[in-house]
Amino acid sequence: MQNHVVIMAGGIGSRFWPMSVPEYPKQFIDVMGVGKSLIQLTAERFEGVCPKENFWVVTSEKYVGIVKEQLPEIPTQHILAEPEARNTAPCIAYACWKIKKQYPEANIVVTPSDALVLDKEEFKRCISQALEFTANSEAIVTLGMKPTRPETGYGYIAATEEEQNGIYKVEAFKEKPNLETAQKYVAQGNYFWNAGIFVWNVQTITHAIEKYAPQIAGVMEKMAPDFYTEKETETLKADFPTCEKVSIDYAVMEKAEDIHVLPAEFGWSDLGSWGSLHSLLPQDENGNAKVGDNVKLFDCRNCVVHVADEKKVVLEGLDGFIVAEKDGRLLVCRLTEEQRIKEFSQA
Repeated sequence: MQNHVVIMAGGIGSRFWPMSVPEYPKQFIDVMGVGKSLIQLTAERFEGVCPKENFWVVTSEKYVGIVKEQLPEIPTQHILAEPEARNTAPCIAYACWKIKKQYPEANIVVTPSDALVLDKEEFKRCISQALEFTANSEAIVTLGMKPTRPETGYGYIAATEEEQNGIYKVEAFKEKPNLETAQKYVAQGNYFWNAGIFVWNVQTITHAIEKYAPQIAGVMEKMAPDFYTEKETETLKADFPTCEKVSIDYAVMEKAEDIHVLPAEFGWSDLGSWGSLHSLLPQDENGNAKVGDNVKLFDCRNCVVHVADEKKVVLEGLDGFIVAEKDGRLLVCRLTEEQRIKEFSQA
């Protein structure tokens, strides 16, 4: 049984404007100021799980060129171009039906492209453990992040009894909670953040989609005869947009029975907002975090500054602000108002 890695890279990263824009979203940007984009960091941490020729990227057709440029070692035919975004269930289905046609025994990890992992060795250990579990079973394993705070921005996974070597049966998937509910989840100790990282063998997931999302499975079966032929692009353009627009959580995970969770601690963040970036970057003695060697701060506190392309930036007297510039787009916004950034970007 061969291991494969599927990286989902079709999002537009609207909460990270102005750094992230639909033409060039956050997964392709050096968000952390480390010289590598988030998708490059994602691919890097899977090195050793399987050879690069077993990596796949599902992305928008408008980002294919960026993926080729940033991940040249991934085979071109493994960069799958969605003609239209239809959420994660059709995205995952397309990749898994493609893989199944050529590798019917494949064991697969599916991951977002835009999360951050600090402890790569522990991450790899968890992935290997999950792949071992799914290789010889019909189980689906999801990685659950042990919560470090009552977070309202993540979905949660409730675990029940232990099945094997620290892998637990899933009781339920929970939507993003309010603060009071999140506090209860953390206090109970059997709730984990849903990182959107899934492990399964290809037969298991395609059967699950056939059972719980038959409309999507029907579209895949219709398209599959043209996979790996010159007709694939045309067929995809005609049929993929007819898939139900739905997340894999809602389409399959919340309904399937043989679902397990592997609790994990490897310094994970979905990097979903400027606030999360602020908490992950190194901070000075006043709680300021910055990307860019060209920034001078005077009497500023609790700010996050991302101005890597500017020659010189001087800020004075700001407390709790986002300051970000990219390609002539400038944002100066209180961190407490970051949920309005999508609104601001469209102003």
